[in-house]
Amino acid sequence: MEYKKIQPKKIYEQVASELVDMIRSGQLKPGEKLDSVQQLAENFSVGRSAIREALTSLRAMGLIELKQGEGTFVKKFEASDITYPIVQAILMNKEDIVNLLEVRKILETGAVIAAAERRTEEDLENMKRALLGMKNAAINEELGEKADLDFHLAIVNASHNPLLISLMSHVSDLMVKAMEETRRIWLYSEVSTLEKLYEQHARIWDCIDKGDSEHARSAMLDHLNNVEEMLEDYLK
Repeated sequence: MEYKKIQPKKIYEQVASELVDMIRSGQLKPGEKLDSVQQLAENFSVGRSAIREALTSLRAMGLIELKQGEGTFVKKFEASDITYPIVQAILMNKEDIVNLLEVRKILETGAVIAAAERRTEEDLENMKRALLGMKNAAINEELGEKADLDFHLAIVNASHNPLLISLMSHVSDLMVKAMEETRRIWLYSEVSTLEKLYEQHARIWDCIDKGDSEHARSAMLDHLNNVEEMLEDYLK
C-alpha cells in the first residue's frame, strides 16, 4: 500500500490559519485592533517575519486592514462569510499549484475547443483586450496576472457552456493565488519569461480566432505544460 507524504505547513501558514480561526470564532472581532508584530511573535512563539507573512496573507484575503499610524484591524464583515476555499486559495503551497494545473488542463483544453467553435466577435474582443493587457504589463506584475486570468476566463466564457463557466469560477480564486505564488518563485519575474508567456497566449488566441479547435487545444496544452515544467524544475 502506498501512502501520501504529508507536507508540513510553513510557520506563517500555521499562524495565518490560527488567526483565521480566531476571526471566524469571534475571538478577534470586526474592528478590533491586532497586537503588534512583536507581541504576536511572542504570543505564537515564532519569528517576526512569519507574523508579517501571515498578516500579508490575511490582508490579501480581505480579513484585516492596515490603518496608517494606527495599526492593523480586523475588517468588518460577517464571520460566516469566510469560506475555507478562500483560505485554501491564500495558503496554497507549490504542490497545490501543480495539482491545480492538472485540473486546469482537464477543464481548459476542453473549454478552448468549445471557444474555437462557438466564439462570437465580442468574445474575441474580450480575449484580445486581455492579451493586450498582458503585453503592456511587463513592468507591472499585478496587472500582468489580472490580464492573464482575464484571458483564460474569457476563453471559458466563449465556450457558452454555463456549467463549464460555473466550474471555472470556482477555480478562479485558486488561479489568482497560484499566479501570485508562481511570481514569488520567479515564473513571472523575468522579462524573457513574460514575453514567452505572451507569445503562448497569442498563439492560443490566433487559433480561436481562426476557429481551429484542434490547434487551439494543442496551444493551450503546450502553454499549461510549459508552466508546469518550470514549476517542476523549481520543485526538484
